[in-house]
Amino acid sequence: MIGPAPGRQPAPAEPPRDAAGTAEVGTHFRFVDLFAGIGGFRIGLSRLGGRCVFTSEWDPKAQETYRAWFGDEPIHGDIHEVSVGDIPDHDVLAAGFPCQPFSLAGVSKKKSLGRAHGFACKEQGNLFFRIVDIARAKRPPVVFLENVKNLRSHDQGNTWRVIRGELERLDYVVFAEIVDAIHWVPQHRERIFIVGFDRRVFGDAPPFSFPVPPTTTPRLRSVLERSVDPKYTLSDHLWDYLQRYAEKHRAKGNGFGFGLVGPDDTTRTLSARYHKDGSEILIRQAGRNPRRLTPREAARLMGFDDDAAAHFGHDAGFPIVVADTPAYRQFGNAVVPRVVTEVGRGIVRVLHWHLDRTGNGCLVKGRSPAPGAGPGAPSRRVEADAASPTSR
Repeated sequence: MIGPAPGRQPAPAEPPRDAAGTAEVGTHFRFVDLFAGIGGFRIGLSRLGGRCVFTSEWDPKAQETYRAWFGDEPIHGDIHEVSVGDIPDHDVLAAGFPCQPFSLAGVSKKKSLGRAHGFACKEQGNLFFRIVDIARAKRPPVVFLENVKNLRSHDQGNTWRVIRGELERLDYVVFAEIVDAIHWVPQHRERIFIVGFDRRVFGDAPPFSFPVPPTTTPRLRSVLERSVDPKYTLSDHLWDYLQRYAEKHRAKGNGFGFGLVGPDDTTRTLSARYHKDGSEILIRQAGRNPRRLTPREAARLMGFDDDAAAHFGHDAGFPIVVADTPAYRQFGNAVVPRVVTEVGRGIVRVLHWHLDRTGNGCLVKGRSPAPGAGPGAPSRRVEADAASPTSR
């Protein structure tokens, strides 16, 4: 549970370090990683001192990557088949619940196929309500969710009103903001982040705020490999098709087309369909057709970089253990870990604020105060470092 940082102990498996290798915060908390994908939330929260105590992810290929990155601990599959009683008590419920029912591309595709979207999508649209069930039963002090930007406007705003209303009915104070990852990775990637604080723990006005973005943005050259297999270069046939397709839509006044970029640029949003033709992000090559990103470059573009990998014992970067197609799909569906960390800093500051106002170093839930702690007892915690580096 949430508490002040303990005294000097052996290094944990998931050390709370920043990109420079220095400790970021002194608060230790427990979180669950639901709809975990390949662990973007886990990486981001671990860097703040969090410890993952439960993971749920249904996709076997994503499980394969998750295990390779974080170890052979249990990964629970379909969240509907998990008994709430089997989920440990935790301080933060983290979940990037499926976005396809709400994304612009997903809604467009489902409409074209005559399929339901949003909450009406039986396979994925109702998974948010499973989060509600778990939060109702476990009462985590903090709920931390992520989804596509379109969630807010989907169904003329009704979807967002339902989500916010459900969390408020559970007595959470809700904050939400669309954050663009371009401030931390060289990719335009807007996502909505939703943070709820249990009113029974934090009161009516927890002092939470979303991060102020840095003034500089990283560039694509920071993720590109020096030597790339020629197989990632587009064939003449595919390159000709993409150019003709773009020209056809340009003539109609549409914005469809490929995204051609160089080392000093930033990119469009990497999507789960990148494996099909790579058209949203193509890299210029002198005297040759453009090429796709390699899976390693796609990983780095999402912030699954060598610094993050080193925290989990991977000295040569996170191993890519699946074929290119599922790898692209996994990265395109992921949350950017650095954005999780930056939003998470605000959560950690509220946790520190709570410890201060209780005056006794008491944990948020489930335990009694440390011996000798009281209103006048010295604090054993470490302040969150608001000035920690925010660049990659």
